[in-house]
Amino acid sequence: MDVRRVLCCGLSCLLVFKVLIFLTVAAVTVTLITLLTQAITYPYPTVPPQDPPYLIGVGRADCTGPPADIPLMGYAVPQQTAAGIHTRLFSRAFIVDDGHKRVVFITADIGMVSQRLRLEVLKALQVKYGTLYRQDNVVLSGTHTHGGPAGYFQYTVFLISSKGYVKPAVKALVDGIVQSVDRAHRSIRPGRIYMSQGALEDSSLNRSPQSYLNNPQKERDRYETNTDKQVVVLRLTDLDGDGVGMLSWFAVHAVSMNYTNQMISSDNMGYAAYLLEQDKNRGSLPGKGPFVAGFSSSNLGDVSPNTRGPVCANTGLPCDYLNSSCPIGGTKMCHAYGPGEDMFESTRLIGHNIYKKAKELYGKADWEVTGFLHAAHQWVNMTDVTVQINSTHTARTCKPALGHSFAAGTTDGGGDLNFTQGAVEGDPFWDGIRNALMGEPSNETKECHRPKPILFNTGEMSWPVPWHPEIVDVQIITIGSVAVVAVPGEMTTMSGRRIREAIKQELDSGSSFEDTTVVIAGLSNTYTHYITTYEEYQIQRYEGASTIYGPHTLGAYLQKYTNLARAIAQGTESELQRGPEPPYFANLPNLLPAAPVDKKPVNSSFGQVLEQVLPVYRVGDVVSVTFVAGNPRHSGDIRDKTFVSVEVFQNTSSSWEVVHTDASWETRFHWVKGSNRESNATVEWHIPASAQQGSYRIQHFGHYKKMVGFRPVITAYQGSSDVFAVSHTYYY
Repeated sequence: MDVRRVLCCGLSCLLVFKVLIFLTVAAVTVTLITLLTQAITYPYPTVPPQDPPYLIGVGRADCTGPPADIPLMGYAVPQQTAAGIHTRLFSRAFIVDDGHKRVVFITADIGMVSQRLRLEVLKALQVKYGTLYRQDNVVLSGTHTHGGPAGYFQYTVFLISSKGYVKPAVKALVDGIVQSVDRAHRSIRPGRIYMSQGALEDSSLNRSPQSYLNNPQKERDRYETNTDKQVVVLRLTDLDGDGVGMLSWFAVHAVSMNYTNQMISSDNMGYAAYLLEQDKNRGSLPGKGPFVAGFSSSNLGDVSPNTRGPVCANTGLPCDYLNSSCPIGGTKMCHAYGPGEDMFESTRLIGHNIYKKAKELYGKADWEVTGFLHAAHQWVNMTDVTVQINSTHTARTCKPALGHSFAAGTTDGGGDLNFTQGAVEGDPFWDGIRNALMGEPSNETKECHRPKPILFNTGEMSWPVPWHPEIVDVQIITIGSVAVVAVPGEMTTMSGRRIREAIKQELDSGSSFEDTTVVIAGLSNTYTHYITTYEEYQIQRYEGASTIYGPHTLGAYLQKYTNLARAIAQGTESELQRGPEPPYFANLPNLLPAAPVDKKPVNSSFGQVLEQVLPVYRVGDVVSVTFVAGNPRHSGDIRDKTFVSVEVFQNTSSSWEVVHTDASWETRFHWVKGSNRESNATVEWHIPASAQQGSYRIQHFGHYKKMVGFRPVITAYQGSSDVFAVSHTYYY
C-alpha cells in the first residue's frame, strides 16, 4: 500500500467534508435569517390583541318597605295606600372600574330617586367606604314604578301626598340600596362589557301627541315615531365570557298597574327583570342567584305602556283629543288601557315584551365597550339659570310652580276635580281658593311661567320646609364610548332626543370619543317632575304644567349637560365647580300614625285559617286561603323575608321545599283591614304551567302587636293551609 496515496486521499476527503459542513451551516444560517426577516417584516399574530379588561361588580338587594298603610308613590291618590305585596322591590347596583376611576350605576324599583334618599345613601356609603363612592361617580335611578311606598322626600309637595317623612320606608330603601352596592363591591372581578341596540315595537304610546306635534316639523321629520323605541343593552361578562349581569334602558312609564292597585309592585320593568333573572338563575327563588338584570327608565315623560289608548270608561268612546276628557265624568273617566284585559295582564304583557327584546339583544351583544371611565357632576340652582336663546337674546328659568293642568292628571290616571289638560288660562274659582290658602303668585313668577296658569306657586312657599327643590344634580358618567346622562326628572321623548344629540356632538368633538352612544337615565338623583321642550310647554298638557322651572327648563339643562360633556371630552371634569350643595332638613314631619294593637275574632288565633283551600287544583287555577292576620307594619324590617311561602312536599327527602315566596310573580299577598282593629291576610297562588304535580301547602308569616300592661309587645305568628294536590287534571 502507498502510504502517501492513502494520506492524500484522507486529506482530500477531510477537505471535502469540511467544505460540506461549511456549506450546510451557511445554508441553515441563510434560512434562519430569511425566516427571521420574514417574521419581523410580515407579522401574522394568531390571537388579536385585546383592550385591558374592566373590573366589574354586580349586586342586588331587597328594598321593599312596609306593605301597609303607607301611600304608594306616583298617582298621588289619597286612597291608594299599601295593603299587601304583588311583587317585591329590588335595588340593583353595577360597578365598573378601569384601574384609574370607578363608577356605580344603581337602578331601584321605586317611583323616583328623591334628593333626601340620595343624600342618605351617599352618607351611608361614605361611612363604609370613605371617598370611594361619591356624588360624582354614583348614579341613583328609579324605574318609576307607581307601586312602591312613598314617604322618602324632604319637600312639602311630596310630604303632603306621602303622609310626611316615613322613616321605616326610608330605612328600607337606604339599607337595600347600600346593600346592593355592598354585594356589587364584594363581587368585583375582571370582565368585559358588550353593547347592543334594537327597537321594541307595540309596547309604548305617546300620551300627549298634541304637545309632540307642536315641535318643529323639520325636527319631527327626522324620526319615524313620536316615542323612542330604542332599547340599549350592556352585557357584562367575566373573562371566560360567562354573563354576570345586564343593564338596559327603555323609555316607558311603569304604570301598567293602575291607581286602583294597593299592593307593592315593581310593575312592568320589575317583571322584565324578574323574568331575565329567573331565566339566568335557574332553580333560584326570586331575588336570589348571581346574575343581576337591571332595567332602567329613560326619557319616558310622555310615554305610556297602555297601548290601547284613552277611551271614556263610561261610554267606551274615544276621549276628547285636545284635553283628554269625557262629556260625562270629565278627565276622571278618560283612561288609557291595554294591552291586557286588566292591569295584571297588561303588566305581564308589557314586561314580557321588554324582557324578550332585552334577552335577544343580550344574546347578540358583540360590540365591545372599551376605553376609560369619566364622571362629571354639579349641583345647580335651577331657579336662577340664564339660558342663551341665540347670539343676542337670553332667558331665565323660574321659581318652581305647577300649572292648572297638573291637577288634571294624565290618561294613565286622571284627577278627581274639574281640571282639564291643555289649560292656558286660570279658573277664578280655584285661583280664589289658592289665593286664600297659599297667597297669590307674584307677577314675576306668573310672567316667568307664561303661558302656564299657576295653580301652586311652590317656589314662593317655604312652610314647614320649601315646597320644591332649588338645588338639583346634573351628572354624566361614561364607560368607554357609552355615556349615561342622569336626569333629575321625567324628560319627554323630544327633550331626551335633544339632550342625547347635544351630548353626543360635544363628546365626539374630543379625541377620546368616537361615535358615542348616549342614554338617558331618568328619575335620577333628585325629582323635579317633568322636562318638556319649549314648544311642548306652550300646549300646557300635564307634562308642560308639571315642568316646574318654566318654559326654558330644557334649555337650561342643555347648557348644563353640554358643559359636563365638554369637560369630559377635554379631561377637565375635576376642574368643574361643585355648585351650591342641597339642603338637608332636620325634624321632617311624619303624618303616619303608629299602627295600633291587633285584635282577632273571639276563639281564634293569629295565623288561623278562616277560608281554607280546596283539596285539588290543576295548572292554571288560583289557590286562595285567608288567615287571621296582624298589621304587616309590625313585622318591622321585612327585607329578605317573606309573608308567604308556597311549598311542595318532596317524597325523596320527606320534606317541604319552598317554590314561591311573596317576591314571586305567581303569588299575591292581600292584607285587608277590617273593623275593630281586626285584619285578614288572603294569599293567592296562580298556579303556573311549570308547576309539577304533587302535594302542596301555603304558609303565612307575620307579627301582631298587643299591650302587656303599658308596654307594646310584638309577637311572631305562623299559619298553614291544609295540604292540597296540584294535577294536570282534576283526577289526581
